[in-house]
Amino acid sequence: MPELPEVQTTVNDLSRKIIGRRIIGVWSDWSKALKGFSFDGFKKTVKNKKILSIKRRAKNILIYLSDDFLMLIHQKMTGHLLVGRWEIDGKKIIPLGPKEAVSDPYNRFIHLIFYLDSGEMLALSDARKFAKVLLDKKDKIENLPELKNLGPEPLGKNFTFDKFVKLINSEKRKIKQVLMDPEVIAGIGNIYSDEILWQSRIHPFKPANKLFKRELKKIYLAMQSILFKALKLRGTSISDYRDTAGKKGKYSDVRLVYRREGQPCPRCDGKIVRVKMGGRSAHYCPVCQKL
Repeated sequence: MPELPEVQTTVNDLSRKIIGRRIIGVWSDWSKALKGFSFDGFKKTVKNKKILSIKRRAKNILIYLSDDFLMLIHQKMTGHLLVGRWEIDGKKIIPLGPKEAVSDPYNRFIHLIFYLDSGEMLALSDARKFAKVLLDKKDKIENLPELKNLGPEPLGKNFTFDKFVKLINSEKRKIKQVLMDPEVIAGIGNIYSDEILWQSRIHPFKPANKLFKRELKKIYLAMQSILFKALKLRGTSISDYRDTAGKKGKYSDVRLVYRREGQPCPRCDGKIVRVKMGGRSAHYCPVCQKL
């Protein structure tokens, strides 16, 4: 699932490419992605709306439209947004650009296209069809529990170390579970929680409320440095994620533990292991991340 760096990269790209454009039409072969609307109702409501601004909240993309409407897109496991041009021949999507998107097999699963007045298109590609699109008046979307109940943004200017300590100290769960809980801290998932804990030398199964303040400081600093680095490298593309031009993120090339089970630890003589944690996985070095 795209995490904070991938979603923010997408938002930054969209802000540069499509703000100010009007939506003049919509195509879809998968109306179930449009929550709360029939396809015809969605198409009628969104048509001629102008794209005013685009923001990120946790892993949600918020597209603010004219007439006080707001569209929320959550890409879920395999979704990503592309800006380019496509032709539709029956049920066949023929890509005309961007160049990277034409040949990339992960971009063959386009199920929703917004036609823009510039001649460009905004497309949602989603191999597993888990993504969702919500459209309603701004106040209704912004007050949805899935947004209102989110924790602070880890790179937010007001998210100080003291606030971080207060959040973590109240948790009895394993530290990896806490870092991935969007109601505690928004936007961190499997990839970056593994990377953050490895850099901090913290075992992912250690109870959060048992961590010393010096350990919490390491996690806090690692969280900031890794997320900023991943943003600079435009995210991680181990599987489906691509940016709006169809390009892969480059953090995949520098990740240290995530999906590197069986490989030597970059820091010591240990070997990276992968273990189950509920329905998720944790990757870590048992030598230098001791429980």
